[in-house]
Amino acid sequence: MSEESSRDYGSGSIATAQPSKFPTLAAMAAAVAVLYFARAVFLPLAVAILLTFALAPVVANLRKVGLPRMPAVIVSVAAAFLSLSIFSAVVAMQVSEVARNLPTYQSNIVEKIRALKEAESENSVIDRLGRLVERIGTELSRSEPQAQPSSGAQPPKPLLVEIFSPQRPIEMMRSIVNPLVGPLATTGLIIIVVIFMLLEREDLRDRFIRLVGYGDLHRTTQALQDAGSRVGRYLLMQLVVNITYGIPLAAGLWVLGIPNAVLWGMLAIVLRFVPYIGPIIAALVPLFLAFSVAPGWSVLLWTAALFVLLEVLSNNVVEPWLYGSRTGLSPLAIIVAAIFWAWLWGPVGLVLSTPLTVCLVVLGRHVPQFEFFEILFGNEPVLDPKERLYQRLLAGDPDEATDNAEEMLEEKYLVEFYDSVAIPALLLAERDRARKAMTDAQLEQVAESGHVLVANLQEIASEEEEEEEDDNADGPDEDDEADGFELPDGDGKSVLCIGGRGDLDDVAASMLSQVVTIQGAEAALASYRDLKVGNIRALALEGRTTVIIGFLNQDSGKHAKFIVRRLKRLTPTARIGIVFWREDREGASHAKAQLIEELQADFVAFSIVDAARESLSEGEARPLKAARMRIVHRSTTRRAGTQRKEKAPA
Repeated sequence: MSEESSRDYGSGSIATAQPSKFPTLAAMAAAVAVLYFARAVFLPLAVAILLTFALAPVVANLRKVGLPRMPAVIVSVAAAFLSLSIFSAVVAMQVSEVARNLPTYQSNIVEKIRALKEAESENSVIDRLGRLVERIGTELSRSEPQAQPSSGAQPPKPLLVEIFSPQRPIEMMRSIVNPLVGPLATTGLIIIVVIFMLLEREDLRDRFIRLVGYGDLHRTTQALQDAGSRVGRYLLMQLVVNITYGIPLAAGLWVLGIPNAVLWGMLAIVLRFVPYIGPIIAALVPLFLAFSVAPGWSVLLWTAALFVLLEVLSNNVVEPWLYGSRTGLSPLAIIVAAIFWAWLWGPVGLVLSTPLTVCLVVLGRHVPQFEFFEILFGNEPVLDPKERLYQRLLAGDPDEATDNAEEMLEEKYLVEFYDSVAIPALLLAERDRARKAMTDAQLEQVAESGHVLVANLQEIASEEEEEEEDDNADGPDEDDEADGFELPDGDGKSVLCIGGRGDLDDVAASMLSQVVTIQGAEAALASYRDLKVGNIRALALEGRTTVIIGFLNQDSGKHAKFIVRRLKRLTPTARIGIVFWREDREGASHAKAQLIEELQADFVAFSIVDAARESLSEGEARPLKAARMRIVHRSTTRRAGTQRKEKAPA
C-alpha cells in the first residue's frame, strides 16, 4: 500500500477530538425545566406561535386579493377565534346535556350486564361485574336513607344540620367570574400575541435571522421557510382530514340513534390532532353510549363498524390524497413526543405535540448543534444504503440485508443495486480491513454474509435473465440505454470472474458473475486462492473468451500486472481484464489507457457496468510484450558486477 493510500485509510483510525456533549445536555435539561416550571407563560406563547403559522397563509391570500395588512389580520384572527368560540360553546352545551341524560341509561346497562351474567358461569368476571353494577344501581336509586327499626335499643342518630347564609350579589358574581378569569385572560393574551405576530411577521423574521443566523442567511432562511411550510401545512391538512372524518361520523351516529351525535363528531375533530391515541379516545364514549341507549347489541356493532370504516377511509384514501399533511416524523417519534409534551404541558401539550416536534426536527436539520433531533425524530434514513448494507453484513445478518435489497430491487435492476449499493459497501469493508479496524473473524463474517446475499438474490437474477431474453427478442430497451445500464448480449461468451487478493474480492467477483449470467453468457467463478503460483495452472481456462479479475484494494497494480502476464501465457486467446472497484470514477476514467499499457491487460474497468460491458464485448486478445531487454540488462549488470569482483585486489 502506498504512503498516500496509507494516509487515506489510516485517517479513519485516528480519534479526532470531539466537542463535549455535556454542555448541550445541560442546556437541554435547563430548557426542559424552564418549560415545565414556566408553562403558564410558554404554553400560551406556543399556542400563539402555532396559530400564527396556521393563519399566515390565510393572511397572505387575503392580501393577494387586495385587502390591506391590518384588515386582513383582523379578519383572519376574528374568524378563527369566532369559530373556536362557537365550537367550544356547542361542546359545552352538548356535554351538559349528556350529563343530564346519563341516569336514563342505567336500566339498559343493568339489563345487558344481567344478560352477560346469565350466559357465563357463576364465578366468571362478568358475573362479579354484574353484581357490582347492581349494587351501584341500588345505591344510586335510593332517594332517602332507610328508616331505623323502632323496636331497637339504640336511639336514632342525630341529624347534622348546616346553616347557609344567603350570599350577597357581589359575592355570588365573584364566585361565578373568578373561575373564568384565568381562561379568558389566557385567551385574550393569545389573541393579542397572534395579531401582533401576524402584523410584525417580516420584522420578527429579520430579527430572528439577525439573532441566530446572520452569518449564514441562506441556511437560516431555508430553516424558517421549512418550519413555516411544514407546520402550517400540517395544521391545515390535518384540520381538513379531521373535518372529513368528524362530519360523516356525526351523521352516522345520528342515523344510528346515538345521543348528542354532533358532540362526538366535534370531539373527534379535536382529538384526532392527538396522534394515535386521539381516535381511540374519540371512539370510547360513543361506543359506551351505543352499549347503553339500546337494549340489543345491534347498535353497538353498527357503531363499531362505523368507526372502523371511517378510520380505513381516512388513513388509506383521504390522508394519502392530502399528502401535504406528512410531517417528516417517524411513528415512534410521534408517540414519544406525545408522551413528553403531555407530561410537560398536560392535555394542551398532547394536542400540540406533533407541530412542536416538527419544529425541533427542522431545527435539527438546519442547525448542526441540534442535528440529533433530526436523527432521533425524523423519518429519513440516517444511514446511506451502502452503509446500512455493510452494517448488516458486518453483523452477520444476510437475511435483513436481503430484505433491504429486495425493497430497492422493486425499483432498480440488479446491476444498479450492485453498482450503487453492494460494491460501495464492500469498499467500506475493504477500507476498514486496510486500516486494521476489522478482525479476521469479522472479515470472514462479512465475506460469508456477502456470498449468502448473492445466493439469495439468485431468484431475482433468474427473473431478470428471462426478461432479458424477451427484451432481446423485442429489441433494445431505450430506457436502459438512457440510464447507461444497457449491456451487450452475452450469447456465445464464456467469462471467468476471479477475486483479486482477498475474500471480499471473491464476493465482488460473484456479483459480476451473476450480472454476466443475466446477459446470457456462460459465467464461472474462481477464488483469489486459485491465482496463487501452485494453483493457477488448475484454472478452467479452456474455451474462455474473457477472464476478469477484480480488486477492491486500489494499490494492487503490481499484483494485477503479475496475474495478467501469467494468465496471458496460459490462455493467449482469451481477453484478460482488470477491475479496480471504485465508487468515484470521475477522476479515474482518463487513466484507463495508461493502466492498460502498464498492466498489459486487454481492458480496465472501474464499475460493474463497465466490467460486464467489456467482458461481453467483441475483441481480440492483445499479445504479451516481450521483456528481453530487461533480462539482458540484468545479465549484463550481473556480469559487470562479477568482473569488478575479479579485478578487485585481494
